[in-house]
Amino acid sequence: MFDPAAFDPPQGVMMPVAPGVRRLLAPNPSPMTYRGTNTYVVGQGHVAVIDPGPGDARHLAALEAGLTGELITHILVTHAHVDHSPLARVLAQRCGAPVLGFGPAKAGRSPLMQRLAATGDLGGGEGVDSAFAPDVCLVDGAVIDGAGWRLTAHHTPGHMSNHLCFALGETVFSGDHVMGWSTSLVSPPDGDLGAFMASCATLRALGPARLLPGHGAPVDDALTCIDALVAHRAGRTRQIVAALDAAPQTVAQITARIYTDLNPGLIPAARRNVLAHLIDLVSKNQALALPELSLAAQFKRSSDL
Repeated sequence: MFDPAAFDPPQGVMMPVAPGVRRLLAPNPSPMTYRGTNTYVVGQGHVAVIDPGPGDARHLAALEAGLTGELITHILVTHAHVDHSPLARVLAQRCGAPVLGFGPAKAGRSPLMQRLAATGDLGGGEGVDSAFAPDVCLVDGAVIDGAGWRLTAHHTPGHMSNHLCFALGETVFSGDHVMGWSTSLVSPPDGDLGAFMASCATLRALGPARLLPGHGAPVDDALTCIDALVAHRAGRTRQIVAALDAAPQTVAQITARIYTDLNPGLIPAARRNVLAHLIDLVSKNQALALPELSLAAQFKRSSDL
């Protein structure tokens, strides 16, 4: 973990963040992206670019200027959100390198999320890059070799169904799955809380010493950060169950009850996270949605408990 107030990186300047790894901060700060998107460069001379970032001409110019005299051989994308993936295709057209990712934006959805997307009134789709299509689809465990570096792709759905983390030895590029500055948004049907928690276990089992997230500073106490995130989610579930024990409630009512000091601009994201927890409870027969599972449904504790 780290002190967010102490993290003030320069935009448009390539900075080393780990042996053989540089970072370029995109000029897209917001309540959801913190200081901006981290674009990473792995290697020297012949390099891989991880998460080229938003379709911003300033960021593209800064990236190309920072790599003057070097050759991009691989373009990797952790997930298809508009702050991470749109520049990948533009960069590929300019340098000739292939774009690698798990698959299109909807790839990797669980059967439950596929069904809810087709039949439910869940909303969602915040910031999804629906046009994203990698040249090479990476399976879980795929190895990408470059000049003096080797990355292993790990499918970590939850924040988004096509989310990948990339391991470089004991350093893991964690995308938006685990970050030090904030917990990750889980917004169904693109996000899936059950998958998110399973992916936390997957990531922890890798034993990373350091995380390089999609936003914010490097996380040096990686396992502590992962454990804290899991504990946070478990705590939210307990809060939601306690709210339902009091009375049947809607997503909006539960959000207002448990997020008492939240920035008003983050309330929509909080409601999406609450919905993710409720869907997980319904899938485990621990809650019921009436008249049917939707953003407007009333939720109550299941009589099966």
